[in-house]
Amino acid sequence: MGLLGEFRDFAMRGNVVDMAVGVIIGGTFGKIVSTLVDKVMMPPIGYATGGVDFKDKVLTLVKAGEMGATKDVVIGYGEFINTVIQFVIVAFCLFMVIKAMNAAKNRFEKQKEAAPPPAPPASEVYLKEIRDLLAKR
Repeated sequence: MGLLGEFRDFAMRGNVVDMAVGVIIGGTFGKIVSTLVDKVMMPPIGYATGGVDFKDKVLTLVKAGEMGATKDVVIGYGEFINTVIQFVIVAFCLFMVIKAMNAAKNRFEKQKEAAPPPAPPASEVYLKEIRDLLAKR
């Protein structure tokens, strides 16, 4: 098998395709969460904290013009706070999705267990009858 054949087999494995779909959906889900945090959740939090916008919160180490710096040297801890909030929201959403999937999986497994087993095929019934007749002799 050539290199292209091996690559085709690798790329068409179920796990690789599932992972690719997960990455694409995860990227889109990240955009949704970013918008949710930045546009929906942070404004009320900022209002509740007296107009604080975490995104603009920085710790200035050196101002522009001091010590030969051409621009401010800052630590943007506000963006870090936003990122932590986004992480908590994503983790909670994933927890809820996985919890729902597990509940659905358990429900479907219980339904499978409750279903009666299918009747054996006719050929198997005939073979059992023949076996029983031969055992009587």
